[in-house]
Amino acid sequence: MAKNYYDILGVDKKATQDDVKKAFRKLAQKHHPDKGGDESKFKEITEAYSTLSDEKKRREYDSYGQTFQGGGGQYGGFDPSQFGGFGQGGVEFDLNDLFEGFGDIFGGRGGRSRVKRGRDISIDIEATFKESILGGSRSVLLTKIGTCNTCEGSGAKPGTELETCKTCNGQGKMHETRNSPLGAFTSVRTCAVCEGSGKLPKEKCSTCSGHGVERREEEIKIQIPKGIDGGEMIRMPGQGEAIKGGVSGDLYVKVHVKPHPVFKKEGMNLVMNMPMKLTDALLGTIASITTVDEKKLEVKIPPMAEAQQTLRLKGKGVVIDGHEGDLLIRLTATLPKKISGKAKKAIEELKSEGL
Repeated sequence: MAKNYYDILGVDKKATQDDVKKAFRKLAQKHHPDKGGDESKFKEITEAYSTLSDEKKRREYDSYGQTFQGGGGQYGGFDPSQFGGFGQGGVEFDLNDLFEGFGDIFGGRGGRSRVKRGRDISIDIEATFKESILGGSRSVLLTKIGTCNTCEGSGAKPGTELETCKTCNGQGKMHETRNSPLGAFTSVRTCAVCEGSGKLPKEKCSTCSGHGVERREEEIKIQIPKGIDGGEMIRMPGQGEAIKGGVSGDLYVKVHVKPHPVFKKEGMNLVMNMPMKLTDALLGTIASITTVDEKKLEVKIPPMAEAQQTLRLKGKGVVIDGHEGDLLIRLTATLPKKISGKAKKAIEELKSEGL
């Protein structure tokens, strides 16, 4: 019974070449023998791809259910030379366009190595409400891997030279070849001896033993930006852990804001509640408040204020890069728990006035 190449790759007969290629990539990654897959299944999907990826073979297959070129070979007409660089005997080749993402098997595109990066670090700090509104700074002491101060990251004893790594001949990388049903796959890996630098110290640094990095305590100064909310993160590039021959990771600082007894932050605005006596609500008054930056501010409460009213003081909220929020004062009239006979008589007189 003839094989249905479209079913094998899981594509429709109207599938584009790009669809065929994507389907093959996915299945090849799943069934590749070097990744623990089924070799017979891998051969089957390779055979299907070799036909459907070639326009002439695909037309013959659609018309006659078979192809008339290259059939009967080890992989059903699969021609490895179509990928380029696949020499006789299965020497080194590049399948990066086809197997994009197979870094562990095929290495980077064109042998290109990725820049090494140190580990990121995350910490938590608590800021006061004042710091979250006005900004501030905080110093923390971290124990982390940093560039060696003695050799400045070279790994060599100060005053001595570096020499070419004999393991990788100064390339900083090694080629590894594996055999598979398609031939010999060559991958590129970082040289473990020189850690990708291509150089080795003639005399190792006594502080870091030639690694170029050391674990030590380091004081980090953190700038708390104005208007930050609790739970927000501050990213500090390059303040994470260092790595020899690469770039340092980042430091992520999660800020927890300590609640204020009077003020709350709502966007760019500051909000506070101000209880007032009934007489102040009726006659008006001048109230004194202390702002977040600990300055005294007098607020005029108009007479006959409503039982619940909000006063807005322009520009007295959060200020960031020229943008100003407001201070919202929510007034609430309170009633006394007890009143004297004199006060009761006065209230009765107000009642007779219709108040």
